[in-house]
Amino acid sequence: MSTARALHALRDRFSPTDRMPLVFLGHGSPMNAIEDTGFSRAWADLGRSLPRPKAILVVSAHWMTRDTTLVDVSAMPRTIHDFYGFPEALYREDYPAPGNPELAREVVSLLASHHAEEDSTWGLDHGAWTVLKFLYPGANVPVFQISIDMSRGLGYQLEIGAALSELRDRGVLILGSGNVVHNLRAMRPGGKPLDFAVEFDTLFADKLTDRDFTALSDRENLGALLRMAHPSVDHYLPTLTIAGASDGRDDLTFMTDDIDLGSVSMRSFVFHPA
Repeated sequence: MSTARALHALRDRFSPTDRMPLVFLGHGSPMNAIEDTGFSRAWADLGRSLPRPKAILVVSAHWMTRDTTLVDVSAMPRTIHDFYGFPEALYREDYPAPGNPELAREVVSLLASHHAEEDSTWGLDHGAWTVLKFLYPGANVPVFQISIDMSRGLGYQLEIGAALSELRDRGVLILGSGNVVHNLRAMRPGGKPLDFAVEFDTLFADKLTDRDFTALSDRENLGALLRMAHPSVDHYLPTLTIAGASDGRDDLTFMTDDIDLGSVSMRSFVFHPA
């Protein structure tokens, strides 16, 4: 199906709503899911201020694919504990939200030109459920994930975001989850923020504010600073998806802009319709 036909189908099958915000959350350690932290409290506060969506689409750093963008069409996405070495209490966490197979299949059509395919095996990884449990603790809003195609350039995620932006007018909250800076090898528990982490985090915030998304997706010009901030760009790409789904009518708000463990930016941001 062509993108134009997919858009027409989406508009025909799902009634229009007020435009939904866009959210990116720096999720950091899975322990934020079970500990009372400044981050988890901020997510809970944000959840109380957000409108109730018809569905939530999540782009998480923890679902990576190659040469395709997968869309989870399962009716009841499973809670994935995709980490090891943590307390048993974390493995008992469950987020039993329903999926939305009908809408997810519309997204497959919407992203047909981006090699999208259906998937019913994934679920909700910890990039999704550890923050959703604070945003919508009742687990009663349908939610589904789409993967990140790691074989593509940074700008590809801006394109994905732009293609998904139509969903905002159909009651869908698009949520990105990753980290603006994510260098686990450089982590220093209790350590002060490292210079490269502060530099990249500041550059990102400035360029996002200026809507200079080209600069944020220019791997060559970001150069060594990007490589220090992101030895692998999986945690960076969801920021670009959310940026790509925004437009000049949105107001940008930053929250939780701490650098945790020396090299993990917890910066989060929301694009609100003006």
